[in-house]
Amino acid sequence: MIKPAYLKEGDKVAIVCTARKFSREEAQPAIELLQSWGLVPVLGDTIGLDNFQLGGSDKERAADFNKQLADESVKAIWCARGGYGTVRIVDAIDFDLLMANPKWIIGFSDVTVLHCHVHNLGVQTLHGIMAFSVPKATQESKDSLYASLFGKPIRYVVGHHSANILGEAKGELVGGNLSIIYSLLGSRSSIETKDKILFIEDLDEYLYHVDRMMHNLDRNGLLKGLKGMIVGGMTDMHDNAIPFGYDAIQIIKSLVAQYDFPVVFDFPSGHGVENRALRMGAVVSLNIKASGVELNI
Repeated sequence: MIKPAYLKEGDKVAIVCTARKFSREEAQPAIELLQSWGLVPVLGDTIGLDNFQLGGSDKERAADFNKQLADESVKAIWCARGGYGTVRIVDAIDFDLLMANPKWIIGFSDVTVLHCHVHNLGVQTLHGIMAFSVPKATQESKDSLYASLFGKPIRYVVGHHSANILGEAKGELVGGNLSIIYSLLGSRSSIETKDKILFIEDLDEYLYHVDRMMHNLDRNGLLKGLKGMIVGGMTDMHDNAIPFGYDAIQIIKSLVAQYDFPVVFDFPSGHGVENRALRMGAVVSLNIKASGVELNI
């Protein structure tokens, strides 16, 4: 995998909308955070645009992203927020610009479209808080993004979860939001997971739909041949009047139980309180013991 250059003080970071709209006022906390790290914020042309839910038209959002890819002085592109809309522009993005000048693409949730598509191109990306997330982000989440961007060693140690499947694994990290991974199945943005460690997380889903998505990942071969799995926050799940009968963790465990790889549940990344940064495409080591879990990136 191609690893973009780590950042240094004075580097420019562009903030752009690939999905929902984001105002200049909302961008201020993210601007101040970047400045506190010695970086130079650059507001993309889409910041402040208002196209109903979206931060500008599809054409405007794709053009802004391509502009930042083409600008060699911009060393990272920080997606403003998620929601929905990135898949509408992914085929209009000129990824030849990225291959000619690799740079970090940062975000989570709907930005999983880019994590998956760019992973297939062989370039690492950063799954972590977005500009919109800054006011509510924990210090640990912000610190982990800083460490990831500046090339610091990352070692996460978390407590044991009773559902964990113990073991050790090493492999490329791939994945992101479960709903987005599911929605990309059958497209050229769908990911190859064999011999990799798959990360999934999600928000605001009905339990029966989590079951549907996991079964479809399995039927498409995304679970077979995994080295390991990291399940982040499965946050604010819903049930029907007639209960589905299983929670999200039980649903996922029932699907992976047929395979022989370690799994950690409730890892502090995703839509929950904590959203620790993950270098997607990096070779990581995962060690799940009864005493706790260690992830080295």
